[in-house]
Amino acid sequence: MIGTVYKSTGSWYWVKYDNTFYKCRIKGKFRIKGIKSTNPIAVGDKVEFSLEDKSDEETGIITQILERRNYIVRKSVNLSKQTHIIASNIDQVFLIVTIDNPPTFTTFIDRFLVTAEAYSIKVVLVFNKIDTYSIEQKAEILYLKDIYEPIGYKCIESSATTGKNVDEIKEMMKGKVSMFSGHSGVGKTTLVNYIDPSLNLKTKEISEQHKQGQHTTTFAEMFDLSFDAHIIDTPGIKGFGVVDMDKDELGDYFPEFFALKQHCKFNNCIHVNEPHCAVKEALENEEISWSRYKSYLQILEGEEENYRTDILSGK
Repeated sequence: MIGTVYKSTGSWYWVKYDNTFYKCRIKGKFRIKGIKSTNPIAVGDKVEFSLEDKSDEETGIITQILERRNYIVRKSVNLSKQTHIIASNIDQVFLIVTIDNPPTFTTFIDRFLVTAEAYSIKVVLVFNKIDTYSIEQKAEILYLKDIYEPIGYKCIESSATTGKNVDEIKEMMKGKVSMFSGHSGVGKTTLVNYIDPSLNLKTKEISEQHKQGQHTTTFAEMFDLSFDAHIIDTPGIKGFGVVDMDKDELGDYFPEFFALKQHCKFNNCIHVNEPHCAVKEALENEEISWSRYKSYLQILEGEEENYRTDILSGK
């Protein structure tokens, strides 16, 4: 039987087949060629499985994973040699961003976008909690939209309290598998509950001491929604370590860099010290965001995110 993985707890996997869920495990060692990750099977995977024994029809053994169309993978910030596949076979990701309580920095946004670009996954930036912001914070959102909209990323302002633009998000989700991601405390789960109240997912309050969310979702999980849509709710991510990418290819995952690449003097230009670099010229002419270029250099040089010294605008 071939089913879809809806939930994983590390040792057990809930696989849906023909409207029935089966609790499955992996028999022996199970490794995917070319991928060294902490989890060999991820939510969204299509897997082949067989029932463990005829007396118990609700448990099974996964024997094979079908080829993935795509996946979102991150490098553990603390365990830099390990990677973790967050979810697979995704149509789009809604990256939930907040200006404050907790703040989402451009370095985090850019790292997430680069990874999604590498696997051809569409990302929508959702600026949540719009009803709670001051005039200055709303101006910060406009600043960020001015960075990301011109390079092809759709930006939506939302509020799970007032329902602002939630219908627009729901419309984009119809007929698709959508992943919701972001830091803990950005209102991701509250937003999901507003989109489909029947889910009634658990939420927690922001920690006032650290101004960051408390982890509520422990494992990624897929849900079938009432309006012909599927959602993958993911645990809050503190940092997003980018899995190793070739220096020659990294610029291709920044759409505004890729658009200028043909105008660079050298075909293998990495936009750092080369002469007649179109990206550097655009940067000097303020046609490219300095915060984006800063993120590019950090990833290029293998630096990890700097949570405490980055400011939102990346200046």
